[in-house]
Amino acid sequence: MAQWNELTDLTGDRTFVVTEVRLKDSGVRINGEFELPPLAGLRYEDQVFVSEFVRCHGSIKYMEKAFGISYPTVKNRLNKIVQQMQLVEVVQVTAHDEVFDLLERGEISVTEAAERLER
Repeated sequence: MAQWNELTDLTGDRTFVVTEVRLKDSGVRINGEFELPPLAGLRYEDQVFVSEFVRCHGSIKYMEKAFGISYPTVKNRLNKIVQQMQLVEVVQVTAHDEVFDLLERGEISVTEAAERLER
């Protein structure tokens, strides 16, 4: 069986689609076009780098030591990886947003919404 790093070496920077999934234990095969998660689209070396960054809880000092590189090099490499990935933007929801959502869904009245917003 080929290793993931062999696949990423073969595909390089080209986009690819997985068209079959096989469950090892049962042999069940699922055919179709499956979009890869953003991390899977990275080169294997970048996947290892991100995995280590997560494992060390985002410690750039640890990354400097582990990879023998400088702080700016760690930051630059992380920035290049982020540019390659299509990340989901996380929007912070405020208490006011939650009140408006409840009101819009009809779960609270206008009066109740006004009272909550005044607090």
